[in-house]
Amino acid sequence: MLKNIFKKKQEKEDRKSILITALLIHAAKIDDNYTIKEKEIIKKALIDLKLIEPNEFDRLLNKAEIKEQDSNQIIEFTKEIKKTPMEFRFKIIEILWKIIYSDDVADNYESNLIRRICGLIYVSDKDSGEIKLKVKN
Repeated sequence: MLKNIFKKKQEKEDRKSILITALLIHAAKIDDNYTIKEKEIIKKALIDLKLIEPNEFDRLLNKAEIKEQDSNQIIEFTKEIKKTPMEFRFKIIEILWKIIYSDDVADNYESNLIRRICGLIYVSDKDSGEIKLKVKN
């Protein structure tokens, strides 16, 4: 029974990590230029957020890429983030801005995606703008 409890908890944590990673991948792919640099930003972010150990990244990335490819909406990806403390949500927005600015350009599609995600996870435009300035500088 105790083993079942730990297994369910692990599955829930894996699902959360996959969904967050899928969202980050979606942001990286929105400009049709999914780069190694963006993958490195995603890897570092997931490790910093303590969602994975470094040796787990490739496995998680593969699962999340499939999830992102099979999904046609970002609502599923943001559901778990919405349940987290505001500080965690700010970190997700910061990571998204880092991914977007990894090529030094934020086009209209990328900016629109950030606004949509902010609305879904209840982060204000003001907070997103402050985070964006922090990332740009």
